[in-house]
Amino acid sequence: MTDQEPFRIVAVVEMATGHFEAGGRYEDEVLALLGRHGGQVERRLRTGDGGSEVQILAFESRAGYEAVLTDPARLSLRAALGVAAPTTRVLEVSDVP
Repeated sequence: MTDQEPFRIVAVVEMATGHFEAGGRYEDEVLALLGRHGGQVERRLRTGDGGSEVQILAFESRAGYEAVLTDPARLSLRAALGVAAPTTRVLEVSDVP
């Protein structure tokens, strides 16, 4: 796979204990940035207690995904959230033939 091929991830997001609402708002704002970088949310699922999310995200390229990670708006949002920031496990995925 090259940096210019379509790229899909699954993000498993764990909200910080006691900060579920703040974490959810952060995710809302960060996901709104994806379009700047050729990305989109394909699916977003949340547990009943609001403590975890699973997101399926698609990008036009790996470069777009990497641009989201270094987007100054995203970095600023994360810094402002401090200890309330969620933790995320990212899995690179592809369709099973």
